[in-house]
Amino acid sequence: MGAIVLQRDKILLVERGKQPLKGYWSLPGGVLETGEHLDEAIRREVLEETGLEVKPLGVFEIFERIMRDKEGKPEYHYVLVDYICKVTGGELQPADDASKAEWVKRKDLAGLKITEGTLPVIERAFDRNDREKARKAKA
Repeated sequence: MGAIVLQRDKILLVERGKQPLKGYWSLPGGVLETGEHLDEAIRREVLEETGLEVKPLGVFEIFERIMRDKEGKPEYHYVLVDYICKVTGGELQPADDASKAEWVKRKDLAGLKITEGTLPVIERAFDRNDREKARKAKA
């Protein structure tokens, strides 16, 4: 699971410090623990990786990522549930398996090595956020 946390024209991203995908940027998040509710897991993972406390506002998107080895055999198969979240506390600092945690400007995303499939999700989240702002401005 992953957290989409937007602040104006920035998104919260972490650089992975361990395999798989060491050195790639992605949404903060991780693996659900046995018996853990999804909203508890997203709060825990974001806190562990970024030092920030968040409140999940709802599911944004669900998608799969299948990563293959050199021979083309499936090595990892993830079902990812991305949540829109808002920051409620804490202080930004990388921890756990993240080597960096940063607010990245939308215009700077193209220059990063981002995990496969993540950039389109981020762009859809920014687009939705822009539409919601425009709708509220008209009201």
